[in-house]
Amino acid sequence: MKELKEKILQEGEAVSTTVLKVDSFLNHQIDPAFMKRIGNEFAKRFSNERITKILTIESSGISPAVMTGLALDVPVVFARKRKSLTLMKDLYIAKVYSYTKQEMSEIAISQHFLHKNDDVLLIDDFLAHGQALRGLIDIVDQAGASLVGAGIVIEKGFQAGGDNLRSENYRVESLAIIDSLEDGNIQLR
Repeated sequence: MKELKEKILQEGEAVSTTVLKVDSFLNHQIDPAFMKRIGNEFAKRFSNERITKILTIESSGISPAVMTGLALDVPVVFARKRKSLTLMKDLYIAKVYSYTKQEMSEIAISQHFLHKNDDVLLIDDFLAHGQALRGLIDIVDQAGASLVGAGIVIEKGFQAGGDNLRSENYRVESLAIIDSLEDGNIQLR
Protein backbone atom coordinates (compact mmCIF):
# COMPACT_ATOMS: atom_id res chain seq x y z
CA MET A 1 0.00 0.00 0.00
CA LYS A 2 1.82 3.05 -1.31
CA GLU A 3 0.28 5.53 1.15
CA LEU A 4 1.32 3.38 4.12
CA LYS A 5 4.88 3.07 2.84
CA GLU A 6 5.10 6.85 2.45
CA LYS A 7 3.74 7.37 5.97
CA ILE A 8 6.26 4.91 7.41
CA LEU A 9 9.13 6.72 5.70
CA GLN A 10 7.87 10.16 6.76
CA GLU A 11 6.73 9.44 10.33
CA GLY A 12 8.37 6.15 11.30
CA GLU A 13 11.51 5.92 13.39
CA ALA A 14 13.95 3.02 13.43
CA VAL A 15 14.55 2.80 17.19
CA SER A 16 16.93 -0.13 16.74
CA THR A 17 17.73 -2.74 14.09
CA THR A 18 14.55 -4.60 15.06
CA VAL A 19 12.10 -1.96 16.38
CA LEU A 20 10.11 0.47 14.22
CA LYS A 21 8.22 3.22 16.04
CA VAL A 22 5.01 4.34 14.31
CA ASP A 23 3.30 5.93 17.30
CA SER A 24 2.01 8.91 15.32
CA PHE A 25 -0.57 6.88 13.37
CA LEU A 26 -0.81 3.29 14.60
CA ASN A 27 0.54 2.39 18.03
CA HIS A 28 -0.21 5.36 20.26
CA GLN A 29 -2.05 8.02 18.32
CA ILE A 30 -4.56 6.81 15.73
CA ASP A 31 -5.17 8.48 12.40
CA PRO A 32 -8.84 7.40 11.92
CA ALA A 33 -9.15 8.41 8.25
CA PHE A 34 -5.93 6.58 7.44
CA MET A 35 -7.04 3.52 9.45
CA LYS A 36 -10.28 3.52 7.46
CA ARG A 37 -8.25 3.31 4.23
CA ILE A 38 -6.23 0.46 5.72
CA GLY A 39 -9.46 -1.37 6.60
CA ASN A 40 -10.75 -0.83 3.08
CA GLU A 41 -7.51 -2.23 1.64
CA PHE A 42 -7.79 -5.39 3.75
CA ALA A 43 -11.46 -5.72 2.75
CA LYS A 44 -10.44 -5.45 -0.91
CA ARG A 45 -7.66 -8.02 -0.57
CA PHE A 46 -9.95 -10.54 1.13
CA SER A 47 -13.12 -9.72 -0.85
CA ASN A 48 -13.20 -13.18 -2.45
CA GLU A 49 -13.38 -14.90 0.96
CA ARG A 50 -16.34 -15.65 3.19
CA ILE A 51 -15.54 -13.94 6.50
CA THR A 52 -17.82 -14.05 9.53
CA LYS A 53 -15.44 -12.76 12.22
CA ILE A 54 -12.27 -10.74 12.52
CA LEU A 55 -9.91 -11.63 15.35
CA THR A 56 -7.06 -9.51 16.71
CA ILE A 57 -5.05 -8.93 19.89
CA GLU A 58 -5.34 -5.88 22.10
CA SER A 59 -4.33 -3.17 21.78
CA SER A 60 -2.65 -1.93 18.59
CA GLY A 61 -4.43 -4.45 16.37
CA ILE A 62 -7.85 -3.14 17.35
CA SER A 63 -8.03 -0.04 15.15
CA PRO A 64 -7.13 -1.73 11.83
CA ALA A 65 -9.33 -4.69 12.78
CA VAL A 66 -12.34 -2.46 13.56
CA MET A 67 -11.96 -0.56 10.30
CA THR A 68 -11.71 -3.85 8.39
CA GLY A 69 -14.79 -5.13 10.21
CA LEU A 70 -16.61 -1.94 9.26
CA ALA A 71 -15.63 -2.37 5.60
CA LEU A 72 -16.65 -6.05 5.59
CA ASP A 73 -19.68 -5.60 7.87
CA VAL A 74 -18.59 -8.35 10.28
CA PRO A 75 -17.97 -8.40 14.05
CA VAL A 76 -14.50 -7.91 15.49
CA VAL A 77 -13.28 -9.90 18.49
CA PHE A 78 -10.07 -9.03 20.28
CA ALA A 79 -8.05 -11.33 22.48
CA ARG A 80 -7.32 -9.81 25.84
CA LYS A 81 -3.88 -9.90 27.39
CA ARG A 82 -5.05 -9.23 30.92
CA LYS A 83 -7.54 -11.09 33.03
CA SER A 84 -10.63 -9.21 34.12
CA LEU A 85 -13.60 -9.96 36.32
CA THR A 86 -15.80 -10.16 33.22
CA LEU A 87 -13.51 -12.66 31.45
CA MET A 88 -13.07 -15.56 33.86
CA LYS A 89 -14.66 -18.73 32.45
CA ASP A 90 -15.49 -20.44 29.16
CA LEU A 91 -12.34 -19.09 27.51
CA TYR A 92 -10.07 -19.98 24.65
CA ILE A 93 -6.55 -19.30 25.95
CA ALA A 94 -3.19 -19.27 24.18
CA LYS A 95 0.33 -18.33 25.24
CA VAL A 96 2.15 -15.61 23.28
CA TYR A 97 5.74 -14.47 23.63
CA SER A 98 6.39 -10.77 22.98
CA TYR A 99 9.89 -10.05 21.73
CA THR A 100 9.29 -6.31 22.15
CA LYS A 101 8.33 -6.68 25.82
CA GLN A 102 10.42 -9.85 26.31
CA GLU A 103 7.72 -11.65 28.23
CA MET A 104 5.29 -14.53 27.88
CA SER A 105 1.63 -13.71 28.32
CA GLU A 106 -1.69 -15.41 27.95
CA ILE A 107 -4.31 -14.14 25.55
CA ALA A 108 -7.95 -15.07 25.96
CA ILE A 109 -11.33 -14.66 24.33
CA SER A 110 -14.74 -15.79 25.45
CA GLN A 111 -16.02 -18.96 23.83
CA HIS A 112 -19.29 -17.09 23.27
CA PHE A 113 -17.74 -15.02 20.47
CA LEU A 114 -16.01 -17.63 18.29
CA HIS A 115 -17.65 -20.81 17.01
CA LYS A 116 -16.92 -23.77 14.78
CA ASN A 117 -18.98 -22.32 11.91
CA ASP A 118 -16.97 -19.07 11.83
CA ASP A 119 -14.62 -18.12 8.99
CA VAL A 120 -12.00 -15.96 10.66
CA LEU A 121 -9.72 -13.24 9.32
CA LEU A 122 -6.83 -12.29 11.61
CA ILE A 123 -5.74 -8.63 11.60
CA ASP A 124 -2.70 -7.24 13.42
CA ASP A 125 -0.49 -4.17 13.39
CA PHE A 126 2.91 -5.90 13.14
CA LEU A 127 4.27 -9.29 12.13
CA ALA A 128 7.83 -10.09 13.21
CA HIS A 129 8.48 -13.56 14.59
CA GLY A 130 4.82 -14.58 14.24
CA GLN A 131 4.12 -15.36 17.88
CA ALA A 132 0.97 -13.21 18.13
CA LEU A 133 -0.48 -14.76 14.97
CA ARG A 134 0.35 -18.25 16.20
CA GLY A 135 -1.51 -17.52 19.43
CA LEU A 136 -4.53 -16.33 17.44
CA ILE A 137 -4.31 -19.38 15.15
CA ASP A 138 -4.29 -21.58 18.26
CA ILE A 139 -7.49 -19.90 19.45
CA VAL A 140 -9.16 -20.35 16.03
CA ASP A 141 -8.17 -24.04 16.16
CA GLN A 142 -9.52 -24.43 19.71
CA ALA A 143 -12.87 -23.08 18.52
CA GLY A 144 -12.89 -25.43 15.54
CA ALA A 145 -13.36 -22.38 13.28
CA SER A 146 -11.82 -21.94 9.83
CA LEU A 147 -8.94 -19.56 9.25
CA VAL A 148 -9.27 -17.45 6.08
CA GLY A 149 -5.94 -15.67 6.43
CA ALA A 150 -4.14 -12.81 8.13
CA GLY A 151 -3.94 -9.13 7.28
CA ILE A 152 -0.86 -7.36 8.62
CA VAL A 153 -0.34 -3.61 8.54
CA ILE A 154 3.50 -3.79 8.76
CA GLU A 155 5.60 -6.93 8.37
CA LYS A 156 9.23 -7.07 9.41
CA GLY A 157 10.46 -9.06 6.42
CA PHE A 158 13.94 -9.42 7.93
CA GLN A 159 12.44 -11.60 10.67
CA ALA A 160 11.13 -15.07 9.88
CA GLY A 161 7.50 -14.91 11.03
CA GLY A 162 5.85 -14.11 7.71
CA ASP A 163 7.97 -16.50 5.67
CA ASN A 164 7.42 -19.32 8.17
CA LEU A 165 3.64 -18.86 8.18
CA ARG A 166 3.48 -18.67 4.38
CA SER A 167 5.60 -21.84 4.10
CA GLU A 168 2.92 -23.55 6.22
CA ASN A 169 0.30 -22.43 3.66
CA TYR A 170 -1.26 -19.67 5.73
CA ARG A 171 -2.40 -16.72 3.65
CA VAL A 172 -0.63 -13.59 4.93
CA GLU A 173 -1.35 -10.22 3.29
CA SER A 174 0.99 -7.46 4.49
CA LEU A 175 0.35 -3.87 3.44
CA ALA A 176 4.01 -2.88 3.93
CA ILE A 177 7.11 -5.02 4.38
CA ILE A 178 10.24 -3.67 6.04
CA ASP A 179 13.45 -5.23 4.70
CA SER A 180 15.86 -3.50 7.08
CA LEU A 181 16.15 -1.02 9.93
CA GLU A 182 19.97 -1.00 9.89
CA ASP A 183 21.76 2.22 10.82
CA GLY A 184 18.47 3.97 11.55
CA ASN A 185 17.39 3.69 7.90
CA ILE A 186 13.99 2.24 7.04
CA GLN A 187 14.26 0.06 3.93
CA LEU A 188 10.93 -1.03 2.45
CA ARG A 189 10.30 -3.80 -0.06
